[in-house]
Amino acid sequence: MSGGGRTADVTVSVRNKETLAEYSTDWGLVTTDLLSAAMPWRTFRWYRGQKHYSGTYWSSTERSHVIYESRLELARLQYADFDVAVRRIVAQPFLLKTRVDRRVRRHVPDFLLIDEQGPIVVDVKPLARLGKPKVSFTLDWTRKIVEGHGWRYEVWSEPPATEHENIRFLAGFRNPRCFNDGLVESIRHHELAGRTLGEALSIDFGAPPALVRSAVFHAIWNQYFTVDMTEPLTRSAILTKGPGA
Repeated sequence: MSGGGRTADVTVSVRNKETLAEYSTDWGLVTTDLLSAAMPWRTFRWYRGQKHYSGTYWSSTERSHVIYESRLELARLQYADFDVAVRRIVAQPFLLKTRVDRRVRRHVPDFLLIDEQGPIVVDVKPLARLGKPKVSFTLDWTRKIVEGHGWRYEVWSEPPATEHENIRFLAGFRNPRCFNDGLVESIRHHELAGRTLGEALSIDFGAPPALVRSAVFHAIWNQYFTVDMTEPLTRSAILTKGPGA
């Protein structure tokens, strides 16, 4: 690939999460099946004085843990996990290698999401770093490669604060193993659309109020019902039928 965007040889390398074997192929031959079976290309370790915040997040989409390397990556993970259209989430899915401006370039994207429309390659970068020449250069050639393959490419930065707080709060109710299936189904099939959150929490579902409260939030996390996520999540929030219903 030249500075003008002309593609040359591009290779992709992945590590299979089952066999731990490393596999490289031409980018033009890569498939979602290959990448969906990938383990993270990089690993990380905690150390004293580190400046970033890394960890693992239990994903209700994956039914397993997904790694992240910063709080901003954690936020993107939670957004993807909340999105009912997303079917797969793979962290650090592959290594891209190509030649740009006569130099070999390498890049590991932060996430691969697979939704109903296909793959989305995601890089997470703070807004303050997007203007740095080295960062913008890498994101630019990565975008050309990904979109040239017919896939979507996304650079994700800080989300709206209120929306993020709502999703982060609801993520605390994401694990289905923590809820009574019968109670959740009763809430799911109750005529709650058009009612306030406070009204929903006051309905007698034959369970203690604390269990009803958590199950209602689990139903919202699953998007059986939705609320205006741009507004603070209060008892006056109006419930509507969601895409997960």
